[in-house]
Amino acid sequence: MKDEMYQFIVGVLDLFLWGGELVGEENLPRRGPAVFIANHLDATGPFAAACSIPLRLHPWVIADMMDKDLAPIWLQADFTERQLHLKPPVSRWLSRALCRISVPLFYSLGCIPVYASDYERMRETMEMSMSVLREGKFLLVFPEDYRLSRDPMTKMQPFQHSFARLGEMYFAETGERLRFYPVAVHATGHLVVGKPVVFNPLNAVGPERRRLKELMEDTIIAMYMQLEGGNPSGALTVERK
Repeated sequence: MKDEMYQFIVGVLDLFLWGGELVGEENLPRRGPAVFIANHLDATGPFAAACSIPLRLHPWVIADMMDKDLAPIWLQADFTERQLHLKPPVSRWLSRALCRISVPLFYSLGCIPVYASDYERMRETMEMSMSVLREGKFLLVFPEDYRLSRDPMTKMQPFQHSFARLGEMYFAETGERLRFYPVAVHATGHLVVGKPVVFNPLNAVGPERRRLKELMEDTIIAMYMQLEGGNPSGALTVERK
């Protein structure tokens, strides 16, 4: 899909599904590559990030949501029943109808399927992501582990650290340090972009993965809580070496 069509689709989504405010625009990268890390906030996070961040983003999407046979099952359980509170058979009918649009749209937007529970296929996810980064483009990752319990205050689930491997791979291939940008999405209609955190090749692999994962998680939680307190201006970054 050409950038013009991408911007048109994003504009339509912004008009009907988001219409929120971007905070921290001064923190956005002037050039790629980079990885944006965001909280999901049910269906709101992906729409908010795509509509608010004025860059061509390539989101990670759960692989089942990009499979025409599996997507209706996932959407019925996670969206039409859990979020819309519909009951079968209406929830099933609506899920099937939505997937006729969503599955081809994901592919045309350049989304990347994520095989979180399949280590071998996760290599495909990482290689597709590296192809995007090699071209100087931008990834959008929602690293919450949907299998774990949500925090009642932030509605966030603990992060996985798979995204941190991109820093290792990119440095090994290019010798350059990849930037990760924290993004907090709030139901008030605000999206905050924080200052970037840079991959540190001097750290051992395990500690660096934990550092990036914890730093992104802590920063996004802190920004979210600032929004919860009615202060949308604080695009902060939590310090951790």
